[in-house]
Amino acid sequence: MRASLLWTVSDFPAYSMLSGWSIAGKLVCPYCMENSDAFTLPKGGKTSWFDNHRKFLPIDHSFRRNIKWFKKNHQVKKPPPHIKYGDEILEEIESFGFRSVTEANGTEVNSEIVRRCKCGWRRRSIFWELPYWRTNLIRHNLDVMHIEKNVFDNVFNTVLNVPGRTKDNSKSREDLKEFCNRPELFRDDISNTYPKAFYKLDKQSKLVLCNWLRNLRFSDGYASKMSRCVDMAKLKMFGMKSHDCHVFMQRLIPIAFRELLPNNVWQALIELSFFFKDITARTIKCSDMIRLENDIPVILCKLERIFPPSFFDCMEHLPVHLAYEARIVGPIQYRWIYSFERFLRRLKNNVRNKARVEGSICNAYLVEEASYFCSHYFRSSVKTRLRKQPRNDEGDNSQSGEVSNISIFNFIDRPMGASRFRRLDDIEYHAARTYILLNCEEVKPYVSIFETEIQLNNSAINSFEMDLRLQTEFSIWLKRYVQKLGANLSDKCLKNIALGPLRKVRSYSEYFVNGFRFHTLRHGATRSTSNSGVAVKGSVNKNNEISYYGNIEEIIEVEYPGLPIKRIVLFKCAWFDPTPKIGTRHHPKYQMFDVNKNKRLNIYEPFIFADFETEY
Repeated sequence: MRASLLWTVSDFPAYSMLSGWSIAGKLVCPYCMENSDAFTLPKGGKTSWFDNHRKFLPIDHSFRRNIKWFKKNHQVKKPPPHIKYGDEILEEIESFGFRSVTEANGTEVNSEIVRRCKCGWRRRSIFWELPYWRTNLIRHNLDVMHIEKNVFDNVFNTVLNVPGRTKDNSKSREDLKEFCNRPELFRDDISNTYPKAFYKLDKQSKLVLCNWLRNLRFSDGYASKMSRCVDMAKLKMFGMKSHDCHVFMQRLIPIAFRELLPNNVWQALIELSFFFKDITARTIKCSDMIRLENDIPVILCKLERIFPPSFFDCMEHLPVHLAYEARIVGPIQYRWIYSFERFLRRLKNNVRNKARVEGSICNAYLVEEASYFCSHYFRSSVKTRLRKQPRNDEGDNSQSGEVSNISIFNFIDRPMGASRFRRLDDIEYHAARTYILLNCEEVKPYVSIFETEIQLNNSAINSFEMDLRLQTEFSIWLKRYVQKLGANLSDKCLKNIALGPLRKVRSYSEYFVNGFRFHTLRHGATRSTSNSGVAVKGSVNKNNEISYYGNIEEIIEVEYPGLPIKRIVLFKCAWFDPTPKIGTRHHPKYQMFDVNKNKRLNIYEPFIFADFETEY
């Protein structure tokens, strides 16, 4: 048997160990290589990739000719660097005479070549011994997880001006004075102080941000408890894991800084946030990756207009190559290090003898594999890890195993906790009954018959009046229509639906549907997670599509009489007013919606199906 190595996945320091390319100095980027324009800051003493991204722009882009916003008095005319293929890289390594470290005197020979040639290569990787390695378009992946985390840390610590971690200090201001034309950030010679940067938050803004983060709640299983990372005394965040930074970068930055930073800073940060969100999507298209390849240089140039040169280390430069990698080898979910680090954590938790770490891990892994193999031969009644029900699994509660010929009853769900019985009042009963009828595919032909009869009696009726008649009269009309048909109606289930459900319903506080956990607003008031929010697509007069946002107030199970037993679960929601500019505000460029929680929907239509695969 032979196995082929498709590519390697590692963090950036391990990238150097596996590929042989150095990640120190000015030649860090494994794509730009010797064509990098990185330089050393005279005051800060660190390598900066400031103004390294205008060369990736189209040749006629206005940023290339600008001599004020970037390096002063500097235009960029050079094209983007050529990305070398495997044959070119191998030919270059062999021309230098590098050896593999496994060869005799390989380390000494490589060290002498590095001192003499001053190139970015340090050795010949053993992977080049594989006959197909030179043909791989991507041999070593840039780890998006660590790149995203480091970019977020630099942005967040600089904006919050965290001491010791911010990229904006006295040395960076001195370097800024040398390379950029931004006199508003230069040192004041009279007071010998530096003015506050426009991209930094003041104390009051940081207090608002930290209070918001402390009270922030996510859906169950979506993210860790962010409030544990908030330091209200020092007004900063601490102890954030990689996934916390991932969630903040892609989901919270567009919201957190919207009212706290100037518009140009917020727009640059939200575009960076959306870039990482698109690049890490589970499904990607080549056309989208080409678009991101064109967008990311512009985004980085916008950041260069805002932050000082010390802000741009190699981690701010590497995103310019991520879209290219995704376009060549596909979604990042198979190429970043999250899954591997989680598996390593599992292995480390198996260590029982710290004096024999490797042996302890191997022994625990063999026992686990053997137990998994044996568990396949246990009786179905025996509970094993393989048969453990997932956290938010909806189970199989589909009408007690009966398959109905009515689509709305063939759902899979699972209640959580105890239930209580109650009776629906007249208004609730009519609203629930009408909603179920109007959203049942098998009833649609009767809706058409009803509309036809209404139009025959009133040809001038408009769509708004027709919707109103449907809401108020259709359920009563259908009951009479079905009773009139009597024995001629072959579908007994449809007859039971037309007669209406029972008034006595079962009420729950938690429910599992489609792999998600939902609970009522009251049940989640004291919890650290929030699963009571819902958003559904609807329409206004059957013409304009609109999104409705609300909170679940009650979860009820409605039952219809007759055999087989027919049950349907409804969410009773309190809806916010979806009217544009009154209840909701839409940002068309970034597709963001603001919901005014003080504006409620003035129409009583509280119910929706719990099964969100149904179109509303």
